[in-house]
Amino acid sequence: MIYNIALLRGDGIGPEIVDSAVRVLEAVGEKYGHTFNFTPYLIGGAAIDAVGVPLPQETVDGCLASDSVLLGAVGGPRWDTLPGNLRPEKALLGIRAALGLFTNLRPARLYPALSGDCPLRPDLVRDGFDIMIVRELTGGIYFGDRGYREGKYGEEAYDTECYSRFEIERIARVAFETARKRRGRVGSVDKANVLETSRLWRRTVHEVRDALYPDVELRDVLVDNAAMQLVRDPAQFDVIVTSNMFGDILSDEASQITGSIGMLPSASLGEGTRGMYEPIHGSAPDIAGRGIANPIATILSAAMMLRYSFGLTREADAIERAVDRALDDGLRTADIAGASGAGTLGTREMTDAVMERL
Repeated sequence: MIYNIALLRGDGIGPEIVDSAVRVLEAVGEKYGHTFNFTPYLIGGAAIDAVGVPLPQETVDGCLASDSVLLGAVGGPRWDTLPGNLRPEKALLGIRAALGLFTNLRPARLYPALSGDCPLRPDLVRDGFDIMIVRELTGGIYFGDRGYREGKYGEEAYDTECYSRFEIERIARVAFETARKRRGRVGSVDKANVLETSRLWRRTVHEVRDALYPDVELRDVLVDNAAMQLVRDPAQFDVIVTSNMFGDILSDEASQITGSIGMLPSASLGEGTRGMYEPIHGSAPDIAGRGIANPIATILSAAMMLRYSFGLTREADAIERAVDRALDDGLRTADIAGASGAGTLGTREMTDAVMERL
């Protein structure tokens, strides 16, 4: 089988970690008899430098013509002074909207081999945790009306949160379907004691559950309480479904309690099989080009691509097991090596280790 993948390497460590995932995918293709064709496109700061905009139309067209998309990271201090519509991060919102990617799946799992790196007390994570955060991706405050105006105290800035019943229904269905494949529990996170959008969110999520998923356990969690519970007892959560902004914040919190943000992949999905897969960490310009970035999150993002876009469950399992074995064998990059950092592997060496264990 032939699969066409658009590569958006982006900025900072993006090219290094994407190339690591490509090497692993090529090894998987050779082992299981698949062909992966990779076509690179510009995005973020690299696109600004080359053509003056963060998301060229050629990139959008190439991604739409692909079977799926693998993204590294965008942004960096060199572009921080640009106006908002020309910032590298603007490309992320644009490509998600162009591809109709309304769901972001962010797993947060505490690997047994890395339990010592978790910043929480050992008694709080004794049994580990495995959380899937389902974040709505194309609505809410990030896409609402915004601007500046003169107000009572002079210049004001505003950003508007808006959600439709349709947007909430479709993300709720994703969450309940995901929970059915896991442990059957959904925590719906909102701020219904204050926000009208959250009241509609809560009411709609319950209506979807009652009509279509009565077998799935549902509980409502206010966002401030959810943030607290993630560091008090993370194992209580199975699937968390929430809005764009709340999901952005909570998924980063969840990633940190796993021990390293460099370990966590993500999948952005729409109605079809095409998705965009990326690590949740940033471009880390301070270590770009040094060959020390952790490639595991991007490699696991490639595994999610195989699972969710291509239906290659066996191959995805093989990558995930290979990562587990590398960690169980004590192999570490600098971000997960502990205080001494002795004996750590670079980006290429960790990629080699995963490939050897496929």
